[in-house]
Amino acid sequence: MLYAVASVLFWTSAAALFYTYVGYPLLLWVMGRWRARPVRKGVYEPTVSVIITAYNEERDLAAKLENTLAIDYPKEKLEIIVASDCSTDRTDDIARSFAPQGVRLHRQAERLGKTAAQNAAVELARGEIILFSDATTLYEPDVLHKMLPNFADPSVGCVAGRLIYIDPTQSSVGHGARSYWSYETFLKERESAILSLIGCSGCLYAVRRSAYVPLYPEACSDFIIATKMVEQGLRAVYEPEAVAIEETNKRSDREFRMRVRVITQTISDLWHHRAMLNPRRSGFYAIELLSHKVLRYLAPAFLFSILVASAVLAPRSSLYFAAFVGQSLFYLAAVVGFVCERAGWHNRLIALPYYFVLANAAVVAAFVKFLRGERYARWEPIREGGDFALARKGGEG
Repeated sequence: MLYAVASVLFWTSAAALFYTYVGYPLLLWVMGRWRARPVRKGVYEPTVSVIITAYNEERDLAAKLENTLAIDYPKEKLEIIVASDCSTDRTDDIARSFAPQGVRLHRQAERLGKTAAQNAAVELARGEIILFSDATTLYEPDVLHKMLPNFADPSVGCVAGRLIYIDPTQSSVGHGARSYWSYETFLKERESAILSLIGCSGCLYAVRRSAYVPLYPEACSDFIIATKMVEQGLRAVYEPEAVAIEETNKRSDREFRMRVRVITQTISDLWHHRAMLNPRRSGFYAIELLSHKVLRYLAPAFLFSILVASAVLAPRSSLYFAAFVGQSLFYLAAVVGFVCERAGWHNRLIALPYYFVLANAAVVAAFVKFLRGERYARWEPIREGGDFALARKGGEG
């Protein structure tokens, strides 16, 4: 009986894991072949408000503002707002120093977090299109010329750009993050082509002012914004030619904290909007949410089940024995990756299993926080900033 249960558990979990990481991308590829929904791009030059949310970003804000002012767009149609979430360093002073160049500072009266700061800044914004950005992200000059034509299609409520991660130090965490992001980009391109993105890169996405809905403070705004568009009968689309550049985290502890925060917020958002997981209500968008997020967040349970089941079945079958040994070696490689990172050694071969385990460990930690009722609203800068010239060089590679 034990072996029969273990066998069912092994194959059920293996199938679920296979679908999550391989089957779903294949489904998107097939769907895209016969159900593509092209965006009807056209000439569109509206007023634009760029909102840069910041908390203690004195190191990077000046470079970010210079970069934003260099965007190739009519100056009379471009508004820049720095939304400071009660920064305690020189962030506000730096923003004020750019006032002669048209930069506006909004300082929150109370520190309520990134999403609340965005909500308040949108209320002050005059643009027809709101572009959200982070202080550590640098844009290519033509970013608006690439994004805005998508809004000529009345079905488009949100446009997400392409984020290129660079890692000048070639760290294991950075390599793993870039590989993971390449996989995510593949999914974004195909979800956008079929129906809608389920989330955006928080450092580069634009929304119609008329479609923006104020979000609750603990929301992961760049994730749930796509759902808010779909609820209104609109879609969020991906524009790969609109490029932003940002450095990856180089240390696993920072990457882990960032991922735990984002995943906890996303799980909470999925719970708040669980009705959208019903295909009878939201159609294929529900399949996207279930496949891309829900099953992805259940992956640690699938992995644990496969490991335990194969350990139980290994004495009776060479197949299960090989599966158990293979998993053991994979997790051993992740441990070696952790040790190498601590020692300052970088190895691309072990970077992927190391990052894969780190990402799934973050999911477990996030689930625990969610079940305990812990929520994130305030945020601390985690990702390290970088030099724009270096970013341009790294991004082109």
